[in-house]
Amino acid sequence: MREMILSKLDEIEKRENVRILLAVESGSRAWGFASPDSDYDVRFIYVRPREDYLRLEKVRDVIELPIEGELDINGWDLDKTLRLLRASNPTLFEWFSSPIVYRETAFADEFRAVMQKYFSSKRGLSHYLSMASSNYREYLKGDMVKAKKYFYVLRPVLACRWILDKGTPPPMLFSELVEAELDPALLPDVNRLLDLKMNAPEIKTIPKVESINRYLDSSIEEVRLRIVQLPEDASHGWEELNSLFLSQLQ
Repeated sequence: MREMILSKLDEIEKRENVRILLAVESGSRAWGFASPDSDYDVRFIYVRPREDYLRLEKVRDVIELPIEGELDINGWDLDKTLRLLRASNPTLFEWFSSPIVYRETAFADEFRAVMQKYFSSKRGLSHYLSMASSNYREYLKGDMVKAKKYFYVLRPVLACRWILDKGTPPPMLFSELVEAELDPALLPDVNRLLDLKMNAPEIKTIPKVESINRYLDSSIEEVRLRIVQLPEDASHGWEELNSLFLSQLQ
């Protein structure tokens, strides 16, 4: 599958006339709890030729491929990427810390060297809280639930706790979040869910786990109350991002 992904990335570069700067896994495989039938969620950052950024007509700033079998591939233009970094987009911090890297250039290290200063605890918390709340409300309120959906709530809840405790972007790996932030009393229940998630089809349904639901209820409310107490983060200028952008157009 890795060879197929690399071949697809080569095709994208030739067809779109772009240069891919970073390509990573972004979904459950990168989080460390893929199911037997999980997709490959490949995300990439690309840059176009200099002339494309000087056009009067707007050039689309994303490349999206139709989902093909297990492959889900799309990417963001460097212009879009740097604008989103200034806004402290949490997705970017995840992509650049993914443990599964398909392609990487010197740009990735340059980006990592500056991205930490653009991290906003408040924006990160709002992002993960929204993700946890919506998934919890939609998927975990019934008597029978999909086992995998617990991780689409547990992971953002633990990410919130990481940000509150450490003030830094949370890691991609679920195991790191569990070790640092999960209440140890819940570990047996979470490990049982992990076993189901990683060894059963995606559609596996189970009775809801009351202990975990109670933990999610209290955690979501706690994070919601703590966010409003945080001050707004100071905004950063464009100079460093402009330099990084221009360095890739040479």
